Amino acid sequence: MTKVKKEKGIKEEAGATETGGTETGVTEKSYQELIANINPIANPLATKKLSKKLYKCVKKASKLKQIRRGVKEVQKFINKGETGIVVLAGDTLPIDVYCHLPVMCEDRSLPYAYIPSKVDLGSSAGSKRPTCVIMIKSHEDYKEAYDECFDEVSSLPKPL
Repeated sequence: MTKVKKEKGIKEEAGATETGGTETGVTEKSYQELIANINPIANPLATKKLSKKLYKCVKKASKLKQIRRGVKEVQKFINKGETGIVVLAGDTLPIDVYCHLPVMCEDRSLPYAYIPSKVDLGSSAGSKRPTCVIMIKSHEDYKEAYDECFDEVSSLPKPL
C-alpha cells in the first residue's frame, strides 16, 4: 500500500469515529471493500443507503430492547411466530451457521436483507462482539424508521 493510501485510510477511520462509529460513518470506499468479502449466498444485499438506515433502526431498537440477536435466538422466535425485519451479515463464515434462516424467513413471509459487515451490525446493536443475525421488532417510538426499512427490505428482489 502506498503512503498516500495509508494516510487516506487513517483519515477515513478517524472520520468514522468522529461521526459516531462505523455504522454511521461508512464511506463509499470502505463499503466497496466490505462488499468484496461477502458470501456467495448474501442475496438480497442492502445498498449503502439502506444499510445505514438498517444500522440506525437497529440502534434505536436495541436501546428499547426490541431486538433479537444471534442465530439461536432469532431462529427460536421465528419458529414461535414473532414478526420483524431480519438483518443478516454477509461476511459470516462458515455459511452453514445461518444458511437456513433465509428459507425460514421466506416460509413465514418475513422480510430479510444482508448487510456487508457483522462487526458493524454488532456495534450498531450496542455490542462489542460481531453479530451475524439480528431481528428488529416493531415499536411505537421508532415506527417511522421501522416502516421505511420494512418497505425497502420487502421491495428487494428475492433470490431464485
